[in-house]
Amino acid sequence: MNSDVRNGAGEGGADGVLKGEISSGTASDVRTPARPCRHMRENDRVTSATRQPETPASSKLSTSLEQGETPTVRPRLIATDLDGTLLRDDKSVSPRTVAALAAAEEAGIEVFFVTGRPARWMDVVSDHVHGHGLAICGNGAAVVDLHGGPGSHRFVKVRELARENALDAVRLLRDAAPGTMYAVEQTYGFHQEPDYPKLHMETPDELASAEDLLAADGPGAGEPVLKILAYHHTLDPDAFLTLARLAIGDRANVTRSSPSALLEISGPGVSKASTLALCCAERGISNEEVVAFGDMPNDVEMLTWAGRSYAMGNAHPDVIAAASGRTVANNEDGVAVVIEELLAERC
Repeated sequence: MNSDVRNGAGEGGADGVLKGEISSGTASDVRTPARPCRHMRENDRVTSATRQPETPASSKLSTSLEQGETPTVRPRLIATDLDGTLLRDDKSVSPRTVAALAAAEEAGIEVFFVTGRPARWMDVVSDHVHGHGLAICGNGAAVVDLHGGPGSHRFVKVRELARENALDAVRLLRDAAPGTMYAVEQTYGFHQEPDYPKLHMETPDELASAEDLLAADGPGAGEPVLKILAYHHTLDPDAFLTLARLAIGDRANVTRSSPSALLEISGPGVSKASTLALCCAERGISNEEVVAFGDMPNDVEMLTWAGRSYAMGNAHPDVIAAASGRTVANNEDGVAVVIEELLAERC
C-alpha cells in the first residue's frame, strides 16, 4: 500500500489465541462508539506467517505458473491492499473495479480488504463490501466488520502491540536513529509527539512524548495499541526500514507503506500475512487458494504467503520480487484486470 503524506501513514492460527475480550476503548463524539472485540495478546514467541512447505499440489501449481499454464487450484479468496493497489491515486474505486469485486463475490470467491489503514479510514470502501464484510486493518493488527457502514465499524479481532514492546522499540530506534519522531495508533485513538509532522487526515487526541503516551497510565490507557508510527525527516525510506529492523529485532514487527521515511511498528508476528492466514484457517481456506495483490513493503509477506500473488505495475521493487505475477498499475485497474481473468478461467 502506498499512502502519501496527504492521505495518511499506511494504508499503516491457533484457536486458543483468539479467545478473550478487551475492555471498550474511550470514544469521543467524532469517533465510532467502542464495541467489544476479540483480543489477541501474543507479543511473545510469535512468528510471521510464511509460505507453507511445498506439497505435491503446491509444487504442481508453482510449475504451472512458471510455464504459463492455468493453475489447477481454483481461488476461494482474494486479498487486496487498498492504497496504490485497489484504489486509484485519487482514492476512488473505479466502476470497473466495483464490478469485478461484485462478480468475484457472486462467483463464490470471498474478498478481503487488507490494509495498513486504521478502521476509521475505511469509509472509502465501506460501500463495496459484500458477504462477510470483513477487512484486515492496521497491517494485521485488527479485523473489522464494515457492515454497519461509515462510522459504524465493529472490531472482531485485535492483535495489540504490548506497551512494553512499544517502549522498547521507541528506545532502541531513538538510539539507532536520533531525530526519530513518533505517533501512537490505538483502536479508536491517535496520539503523537509535539514535533511529529502533520502527515495524517486528523487532529491528534493528545500531544506528548512517546514514552508518556505509552506509559501504563498514559492517554487511552485502557485501549489497545495497534501500532506506533516512526518518522525521520532525512533518512532514505528503505535505509530507515533496514536500520529499524536491525535495531528493534524481535521486539516488534517493522514495515512501511509510505513513500516517505515513515515506519509502521506492530506486535511481534503481526502482519497482513499472519492475520490473513488466521482468517483463512477459520474458513478452511489454504494459502494455495488465495490470490493476493499489493504494491509496498508491508504487502511482501502476504504476497509470499498466498498461492498466487500480483505486484502492481507501480509496485516497490521488493514487492515485484516477492510476487508470483504482475499486473498493470492501480490507475489502470490492475486488480480488476486479474479478477476478470480469474473468472474467465472458471467458465
